Parts: sequence; structure tokens; C-alpha cells
Amino acid sequence: MSAGTTASSDAPSVVVLDYGAGNVRSAVRALEAAGARVRLSADPRDVLDADGLVVPGVGAFEAVMAGLRSVDAPRLIDRRLSGGRPVLGICVGLQVMFDRGVEHGRQTEGLGQWPGTVERLAAPVIPHMGWNTVRPPQDSVLFRGLETERFYFVHSYGVQDWEFDQSIERMRPPAVTWSEHGTPFVAAVENGALSATQFHPEKSSHAGIALLRNWLSTLPRTGRMDDRVSTRATEAPA
Repeated sequence: MSAGTTASSDAPSVVVLDYGAGNVRSAVRALEAAGARVRLSADPRDVLDADGLVVPGVGAFEAVMAGLRSVDAPRLIDRRLSGGRPVLGICVGLQVMFDRGVEHGRQTEGLGQWPGTVERLAAPVIPHMGWNTVRPPQDSVLFRGLETERFYFVHSYGVQDWEFDQSIERMRPPAVTWSEHGTPFVAAVENGALSATQFHPEKSSHAGIALLRNWLSTLPRTGRMDDRVSTRATEAPA
């Protein structure tokens, strides 16, 4: 992405959680391209004050959880969600929102925001790498206007069974988006303040930028980080 226009001073502030995950700069640039004012940080004040928090994740479930714990992220994510403050997980950042991950026979406890287990995909070719379609529900906000787009995946593990039955009256049930590689798996979840995608929006060209823009449109504008984020932005790739 190349340098571009300046973000509006009333654009939402977003923190990309800095806990040692690889290639987080691409997520920062994609969010800037979508119109956010972005800060890469693990400072608790930043994490709690941002209009939106992005939890990236690449590699092994166990290593990502260790990195999150090293910056007290489980507690900070809980605090944000208990106050209705938006959080977006990406790739393994989606996976760790579930109860547990099982890799090479080892089970690792996740953040437990949703019930379910992350397991190796039942597919003849692993990893699942490249562009794939998704099947969003009609009430999806993330995929509004993007129902027929393709997104970029890189993963060998996923959630293949959705175990959360929302039956509480007056509460909107989670919107679950599916994709398929050998077997159906959860490609995205929208559940109140918590959303997550298994694919990488920052690697998904215009569709990914548009999805991030849809997410940004849901963020409350609080102004709590106005003294800590710049108005620099970048343009979406041609």
C-alpha cells in the first residue's frame, strides 16, 4: 500500500494488539486503508481506550495463547467485552476465542468466549491456503455487500462444529459464516461486541478492506485515544 490521504479526525481509533505475532504491520496498513486511525500497542491503557481492538494471530494456537498471556490480554479482552467494547480476531485470533485448541495431541485452553474446539481440518490437502468463498447469513454486518466475494485463507486447523445455541429471548444470536475445505468450517463469527474471521482481511485485497470498513462502521466513537493516534492513512491497493 502506498501513502495516501489523511484520515478524518473523527475516524475511529483502533489498537492492533502487539504481543509478538508475526506480520502485524500488514493488518495496521489494511485498517488505515479502511479509514481507521491505528496504533500497534500492548499498553493496557491503549487496549482498553481504543474504539476497536484487533487481535491478530498466526502460527500455533499454543504459542498465540502464550503471547496473549504475556501481555495480560485475556483479562483485557474480557474487560472490553464486558463493557460492550468491540474486538475483532483474525485467523488464530478467531481460534483462541474458543474453549480449546488441539494440535499434535496437545490441548491448550483458549479464551473461552465461545464453546468449541479448534482441530486439524479433515481435508486431503493441508494447509488450506488461498482464496475461497464464504457463506454468510443474511443478517451479517461484516459481509454486507460482500456476499459473493472470495477471501484469503492460510490455516491447517479450524472450528468444524458450532456448539453455541443462543436461546435467550431479546438477545440476537451469533451470526456464523461458513466456508469449506474438505469439510465445512467456521469462517467468521459476529456475536455482539466480539467478531472474528478465520481468513486474513489484510491479505484479501479490496474485499478485505471493505470488510474491515464494515467493521469500523460499527465502532462507537469515544475520543479516548485522540491524543495517541495519528490521522495518517493509506490507500487500498489498486
